[in-house]
Amino acid sequence: MLMQFPPMGVYETLFRFADATNKYMGDPGTHPWAQGYPLTTRIPGGPPLPAEVKLQSTDLKYPKATGEIELRQAIADYYNSHYQAGITAENVCVFAGGRPGILATLAFLMPDICIAIEETEYTPYYDMLEILRRKVHLIPSNAGNRFRPSDGDYDVDPVGDCERVFLVKSNPCNPTGVATTGDALKTLVGKYCQSGRGALFDEAYEFYCDPEPESVLRHVDDIDATDIFVVGAATKGLQVPGMRVGWVIAAERHIEIFRNYSSFGMGGVSRPSQLYVTQLFEPQRVAQARTAVSGFFTSQRKRYREGLESHGFELFTGNGGFYHWGRLPGGISADEFNERLFEHEAGILPGVLCDMLRRKGDDGPLRDFARFSFGPLGPDSYESDMEIIGKCL
Repeated sequence: MLMQFPPMGVYETLFRFADATNKYMGDPGTHPWAQGYPLTTRIPGGPPLPAEVKLQSTDLKYPKATGEIELRQAIADYYNSHYQAGITAENVCVFAGGRPGILATLAFLMPDICIAIEETEYTPYYDMLEILRRKVHLIPSNAGNRFRPSDGDYDVDPVGDCERVFLVKSNPCNPTGVATTGDALKTLVGKYCQSGRGALFDEAYEFYCDPEPESVLRHVDDIDATDIFVVGAATKGLQVPGMRVGWVIAAERHIEIFRNYSSFGMGGVSRPSQLYVTQLFEPQRVAQARTAVSGFFTSQRKRYREGLESHGFELFTGNGGFYHWGRLPGGISADEFNERLFEHEAGILPGVLCDMLRRKGDDGPLRDFARFSFGPLGPDSYESDMEIIGKCL
């Protein structure tokens, strides 16, 4: 009765790991290098994470369809303070994480719109576009251009009988860590603010930019006059993936659509989770978190770069995110490398799962590429991590 489809790429790896080890990647003693979550403990220089959220009987009622006003206002205030975004709470809709907001946006696009997306991107985008049967124009992002498309690569014409183009882009990119910032980001935003153009910028890794966080909202003059969608979440920068709170910022007319969708398809997001996340947006706290997250994970990126390169990895990583992206040494495939890693209760994300064409086998361009996550790793795990990698190579 139901249409069949495989699990999203990260979960495909997690399920394989569980079959091989009888453990869940992330359990004590495992090495979760395939996992896309950060430390959920206080990081050096960062603020403490709240230990509780106080609830009243009214907090146990149904939440509001677009999100509680306290959180929506806190999100708007954050972007206005740090990026001069000029938005209000009416430009914000809260979702149960970033992915539901991305899927809702893509699901409700008009049928005459095609998707422009980089060749190497965040693995769930592939699943969403396949299930929604969207026509796609691939933007070159491969070893030939070091996974860094040029400005001209984003000049995309509609595909087939489509008349409009909608860009989907993670920034910083997951898996490559390449971040589009400054004038390059301003130019890109300008392209997709034009008539017949729109874009979704997935900013899950906003805090993880070096030297400082960046958002497209710095370059959008009036979001109500655009078809720009900005997705954020408490998962990465605020370090609380288990709260399952994300948001989409867009024109008020689009937020109304999300409200209507929530009324029948989502029913709102847990109010206790929203109240917890609202605490994380206290102005001084979030400013401290931005600085600490960027600084700590930049140091981790540099440290693991040295270690991986010493083992022969050819890295293409940018200056964002908490991943390293590169080619494995000696021609070993990522799948073969994982089979070896599983014996040590470790695992990476094979690069083919970030290929928006899912080209597999010996001829696949990403067969020997891997995404290595240092997000969940504390400073004390480095030596054992390098020891395992050395053994498996």
